[in-house]
Amino acid sequence: MSLQRVTSVAAAAMIAGAVCAQDKPDLKDPKVRSSYALGTDIGTNLKRQEIDLDPKALAAGINDAMTGKAALTPEEVRATLDELRKQVMSSMESKAKLAGAKNLKDGEEFLATNGKKDGVKTTASGLQYKVIKSGTGASPKPSDEVKVHYHGTLIDGTVFDSSVERNEPISFPVTGVIPGWVEALQLMKVGDKWQIYIPSKLAYGERGSAPKIGPNSALIFDVELLGIEGGAK
Repeated sequence: MSLQRVTSVAAAAMIAGAVCAQDKPDLKDPKVRSSYALGTDIGTNLKRQEIDLDPKALAAGINDAMTGKAALTPEEVRATLDELRKQVMSSMESKAKLAGAKNLKDGEEFLATNGKKDGVKTTASGLQYKVIKSGTGASPKPSDEVKVHYHGTLIDGTVFDSSVERNEPISFPVTGVIPGWVEALQLMKVGDKWQIYIPSKLAYGERGSAPKIGPNSALIFDVELLGIEGGAK
């Protein structure tokens, strides 16, 4: 949820009465329960975004606005929120740069070590792969659509996506995925199962893929090529 969305919801939310009037709201009351739930949702999003706010002042601001007693003019509110947005964006950018630098370093070290392991091959692009099971089918062309099973993790083992865990193979165009996949798929044969190790430049690069894949993250996939389904649609 964006800061603008959070502040818009917060301004309209009916949570202030429950927050300000009592330490322990009566959650059996439907109105109080709904208000508390909305407040919890807002608070969770603010915490996730690491926005440093005073909960009591936030509640007071909601209460004063709803009762027509706001201590700041609309112009002052806009100016203050504009400044807050700038601070939040600056903080997010700084954290992203630090995280990106660390991820890049960790990924390069991992790939350098991994590339020396038995069975691991490295292509000219920097993609690494290890054959787990060999198939005998055809290799996909760029114009093909393929059906695969996969299990994706970060280099620390964190799972970010897995058709295996969902027990649902997926079909997609060969060229409709990240560059590391595009290259690997065209090297594979139907029936192959590989573990592929993708440097960040062949994955999601500096932008990452929120919420689980940070900037400059190297990725690991177990990929089984189940079939070629003809030309991409």
